[in-house]
Amino acid sequence: MKKSLIALALGAFALGAAEFIMMGILSQAAHDMGVTIPQAGHYISAYAIGVCVGTLILVFGRRVPPKNLIILFMVLVVVGNSMSAFSVNSAMLILARFISGLPHGAFFGTATLIAKIVADKGKEAQAVSAMVTGQTVANMLGVPAGTMLGEFLSWRLAFGVLAAWAAVTIVLTLAWIPRIPAVPDKGLAGQFEFLRKRGPWLILAAVFLGNSGVFCWWSYVSPWLTTVGGYESGMVPVLMMLAGFGMVVGGLIGGKICDAWRYAGTAALGQMISMIGLVIIFFIPGGHVGTAIMTFVVAFGLFFVSSPQQLLMANAGKGGGELIGGATVQVAFNFGNAVGSMIGGAALTMTNMDYHYPSLAGAPLALLAVICLAVYSMRHETNTGAYERMREVHV
Repeated sequence: MKKSLIALALGAFALGAAEFIMMGILSQAAHDMGVTIPQAGHYISAYAIGVCVGTLILVFGRRVPPKNLIILFMVLVVVGNSMSAFSVNSAMLILARFISGLPHGAFFGTATLIAKIVADKGKEAQAVSAMVTGQTVANMLGVPAGTMLGEFLSWRLAFGVLAAWAAVTIVLTLAWIPRIPAVPDKGLAGQFEFLRKRGPWLILAAVFLGNSGVFCWWSYVSPWLTTVGGYESGMVPVLMMLAGFGMVVGGLIGGKICDAWRYAGTAALGQMISMIGLVIIFFIPGGHVGTAIMTFVVAFGLFFVSSPQQLLMANAGKGGGELIGGATVQVAFNFGNAVGSMIGGAALTMTNMDYHYPSLAGAPLALLAVICLAVYSMRHETNTGAYERMREVHV
């Protein structure tokens, strides 16, 4: 892997861990802050809202070279996670999570552009998936490690480690990422010109709906594993590692298929996997084996869609809106996370904390995401040469 992609992957690791680690330490953070589990779901929502607001960094930083933007994003990661580590009450932790989320969408929009530029011809999706692999490895290793820190030492230490990781990433960014010119400046409004078309809105709707569906359940995966799966809390980090492995495998396979086939078609396939997984989760009575398998399956589908959706929106914004296009995926992703967490929390409250029902609440949303992507593919991917390229793939 090229050094520039490694540096981007390290940044994606820091952001991926910061985003998902709260799911693994939710119980400990809630207890320490003196709030209930549904109330602690606001720590997840605050990060997601920060992602949405943070896209404005790209709007006003459109003349800044991408490398400098990456450094700025990592500085914000250091600040936000340091605040999380030293939060003295729930309000401060919510603010810290909001700050931690600010660079997320903007980072992935900028990193997608850099990955496309440094990629070998015809392997753009695999380069983007290599960058996103940092986020999936964070879920395979970083989140379980943070969960273990929360279980046996302190959940605060997990955020301190992430702050230090981001500081190291700044140094490697300076050393390994080449200087790339800023995107063409089409003015403030020109960056959003691509959103006048209906196609990009279908993609963003699919990202939002798909993640809303998955995060109805995923936001509460830790207590789901202990109550429905019957696992001891000490086993949750191992299961988070299994989920992270599913994300890594899903992301790499999704990128490979995406380079060989239709972008939206590939994303629709991934959303379908997640949707079917959510339905099965509702019906399984519990047990170690079934819950472990479904944790892997839904995590696989969740990141199978990453590189195709990022590339769809980056390409939609070509000519000055590339950064905004790539960032809007993460905005929709995390806005979906926030809404999904709220819907899942409401489902728990309405069913007297029955952890089967959040997945049932999310399944229809995931199905709508599949429909949006299928419609886009049928309307906009009819002359891509996808079938010819697929025939050239040797298995």
